Amino acid sequence: MTTTSPAFLSALARLFSEGNNLVFWNDADGEFTQDVDSLALDNVTVLRLDEIPLLKVKRELEAAPAANWLLYSPAPVPEPMADWLLDARLRGKAFSADTASMQLDELGLASHALRTHLKERAKFMRAKDRVERLKRWVDPQDTAADLDRKMLAVLARADTPDAAGIFLKVFAALAADGADLNAAPKPLAEIVSNELEPAFWALAEQEFGYATAPITATAAEPPSLRGLLYRLLVTDFVNALGAAPAALKLFVIADRTRAAHASVFASRWRSDMANYASYDKLASAVAEELHITPLLGSLHADQLADAMTFEAVEKRIIADLKGRIMAGQGANMDAARGLIARRRDGHWANPLLAGANDNTKALSASYDALEAAAGFFELQAAHSQGFSFASADVAFERYRSELFRFDQLYRAFMVATEAVEPMGWSLLHELRERMEDAYSGWFIGHLASAWDAVVQGEGGLLHKWQLADVPRQAAFYDHYVAPSFGGGGPKRVYVVISDAFRFEAAEELARELNSRNRVKARLEAMLGVLPSYTALGMASLLPHQKVAYKSKATLDITVDGMPTATLEQRSAILAKHGGVAIGRDDLMEKGKEKGREFVKPYQVVYVYHDRIDAIGDKRSTETKTFEATAQAIKELSDLVGFIVNNLNGSTIYLTADHGFLYQESALEEADRTMVQEGMPGVLKSKKRYILGRGLWPMAGAWGGNTANTAGTEPGDGSVDFLVPKGAGRFHFVGGARFVHGSAMPQEIVVPVLVIKESDTSQTRSRTVEVSQLGSSHRVVTNKQRFEFIQNDAVSDRVLPVTLVFSIRDGDAPVSDEQSITFDSTSSMLDERKRSIFLTIQAGTYDRNKDYALVARDAKTKAEAWRTPLRIDLAFSNDF
Repeated sequence: MTTTSPAFLSALARLFSEGNNLVFWNDADGEFTQDVDSLALDNVTVLRLDEIPLLKVKRELEAAPAANWLLYSPAPVPEPMADWLLDARLRGKAFSADTASMQLDELGLASHALRTHLKERAKFMRAKDRVERLKRWVDPQDTAADLDRKMLAVLARADTPDAAGIFLKVFAALAADGADLNAAPKPLAEIVSNELEPAFWALAEQEFGYATAPITATAAEPPSLRGLLYRLLVTDFVNALGAAPAALKLFVIADRTRAAHASVFASRWRSDMANYASYDKLASAVAEELHITPLLGSLHADQLADAMTFEAVEKRIIADLKGRIMAGQGANMDAARGLIARRRDGHWANPLLAGANDNTKALSASYDALEAAAGFFELQAAHSQGFSFASADVAFERYRSELFRFDQLYRAFMVATEAVEPMGWSLLHELRERMEDAYSGWFIGHLASAWDAVVQGEGGLLHKWQLADVPRQAAFYDHYVAPSFGGGGPKRVYVVISDAFRFEAAEELARELNSRNRVKARLEAMLGVLPSYTALGMASLLPHQKVAYKSKATLDITVDGMPTATLEQRSAILAKHGGVAIGRDDLMEKGKEKGREFVKPYQVVYVYHDRIDAIGDKRSTETKTFEATAQAIKELSDLVGFIVNNLNGSTIYLTADHGFLYQESALEEADRTMVQEGMPGVLKSKKRYILGRGLWPMAGAWGGNTANTAGTEPGDGSVDFLVPKGAGRFHFVGGARFVHGSAMPQEIVVPVLVIKESDTSQTRSRTVEVSQLGSSHRVVTNKQRFEFIQNDAVSDRVLPVTLVFSIRDGDAPVSDEQSITFDSTSSMLDERKRSIFLTIQAGTYDRNKDYALVARDAKTKAEAWRTPLRIDLAFSNDF
């Protein structure tokens, strides 16, 4: 005897509660005959079709059409031609008490043909929580394949019930298990234990054309995640190459549409912020097993330009580009830059992912190094004959308008290679040696020779120490700060002084500041004091009538008779001019309210910052000079933002006490200028300067008096000096790579950033605008080319933008995604064109429906624009 179960009753009750007042129950096997009479259903009349004549049943139904009726028969549903109650049955609802039928009803499925399929999925359906998750995704018109896919999604704990979501979860679990391609990750184990493994591999074949390869005439390779990954990634790689290396042909998906879909899946996987880490691990495992690196040896960078599948491709392209840059001797590097831009827009070296892992950071830095080297060698080629200046005025102007870029590019290269070194790669070693030789051996040597010609002699800079239209550092306060007050000027002026912040770094900071909306920065330059060292430079920047050395041997410097060595002493001098001095960190730590309260009484606020000199001027840390420079730029940028946004500062002058010379290579004895034995009058001897009274002239050194080169009080208030010519040092005590004190442009071209707050529309920054070229808006092949143009050139106020392109059906992507960075500074329209290929995923497309080409900002993910298009894959095999 069968006992009526709670599920049995609840299923019947639910049918009536849903508004079905006529329910037919055909129990073909008579399994529930004895249970029908004892059914307790409120307001429901049970009629036994095996006990009551059908004509009588028909009359009772017609007499009470609004009543609730359950019509039970221990027989199958009769054929329509023999069914006396056919009209009623068509109006009513069918019920079955077997488990599969109840589950069919519970899921809301329309097709009763799925009863058998649900019986075959009994193990999955046994768990109530799985059924509840499945119910969220089931559609009444689902087929058996649809149900299997959604069950797979439940078992894989996918976010969406589509094939991509299922495979991403399985692959993510495989990567989390250690990327062992032999492993069975938990989602796949769940699929197997619920007897849905055949459905999983059927889905793999349907989506990607993954059919297992025959290994004998009668047997086939069993399906595996390894086999699936091989085919997905190799096919994606070959699609980008356009031809398959012989060793990989076995793994290429034959069906062109499915092959295109494999590339779309791979592209989305590696660009998915939640899943790209699993892609990296598994792609690396596949590359190692298939020996991808040796296969790349015969391929050059241009062939690999669009191949994003394997990390090994990135290293091959970097090696190729390195060779080109070294062999090009500064020849046109536009092609190399274009390829670098393409790779940065890809996956493995994308700057947006540079913080993700050490490999990505190092690869991104490798391209930074290549770009800096290309720029350096181009600049070198433009000055292949060295340098020659008609006068010191010309030399100074040439350095601040162009030649400073040698120093800037050298720094950028070295900073980038430092990020690569921890990986132990030898990719850039040879280029680094070439770069060091070009900078320290060629540039510094040629510049020193040309500079010496305009510094010494009767008409030289050293004789008069002044230049046309260039203020001297000693006149800083009178030239910049004092004129700011009055006549509607600001109530308060901020002066930021960063120790050893040289001109090339200030130019980089100016570009960074000008990318903001609230400030406008203008870079100017002063002729620094000589010797170019901290105590003298700092004193010169203070308001003063006179600067003088004390006559005692310590050579302390005073301003209007007051000492200047400490922050407190400088603050005391500024107090006489309505000002105050404070350290950068101390000011920012005060925050907005306390900061405003602090500056409120003062007309001028001097803010001191020391990052570069503090690091560079020590033997133990001097090799971190360029790292300190990058940190200084960030700290000064943050300081400017703090002053403008929190202290309402509207006028800021950012300058330095001096610059510096630095080279990565260790110096040799030949770089040392020996001080003559018995030199009289020496009071202070440093690496790049000697101070005293009555010093002898020296070969290999420039000499003079600070009254001329720093405006110190003539007589006892001044001292004589000697400074080595070029990049020479007097001695190496305390380190030798980082130096300052002499008269090279890197030391005495002192930057002045004039920073003003502004909210006017003319100074608001914006990103470049991008337009699609061409009038065709129809996609006719699996792989379609699109061309774009950057409408205007990048400048201080027009900023670059990276856009991610895809073809979408509403918001759902139906293609892969490709990124392009639009950062051209060219005034030529043709040089601002960029193009990409987008691959359409497998599927059926309505040729009369509007789809869209969509551009999204890579950083904000906001949609920039969309263009309607139609998809008509009439030539889908022309892939």
